[in-house]
Amino acid sequence: MQFITEILQQFATISEQARIVLAEVITKRELPKGTLLLEQGKTCKHLNFLENGFARAFYYRDGKEITSWFAFENDIVVSMYSFTTQKPSLENIEIIETSVLHSISYDQLQQLYQKYSEFNLIGRLLTEKYFIELEERIFSLQNQTAKERYQEILKHQSELLQRASLGHIASYLGISQETLSRIRASI
Repeated sequence: MQFITEILQQFATISEQARIVLAEVITKRELPKGTLLLEQGKTCKHLNFLENGFARAFYYRDGKEITSWFAFENDIVVSMYSFTTQKPSLENIEIIETSVLHSISYDQLQQLYQKYSEFNLIGRLLTEKYFIELEERIFSLQNQTAKERYQEILKHQSELLQRASLGHIASYLGISQETLSRIRASI
């Protein structure tokens, strides 16, 4: 629970009472590698804080898996579209390494928003953070070459190269595994 408080306090101060209530509604679980935390077409009912482990989101296009994002320790793991709208998810979320997650349900989070203004502020700031990351990702896919996108990973997300498979990285970059191999050989 302490690590969640540390993550959230980066955005706003949390009162002692709000911390106590948050601790009461958060559930902790360990999931093994290969677990589908969320299946495409099902509604995302929980927002998850990743304490330990590694996860990715992916969807299918023409029978191939396309990785849309990765999550590391201290990240939030959620299908934001599905969780926010309470509609079926457009993506799957897979646990890549055995992971420890702390979860809060949609309904519990809504109650925290109503009772504690600091959670509203934190929710807004977290949404802004992830919106900025999404916009940067879209820009990257539309305006950078595959080699430039790979170089950005080398510069800013090098841990990804040790933890994700080449197939997952290639699909995240929007290229084939063969193209990724050529890019890696040229650097």
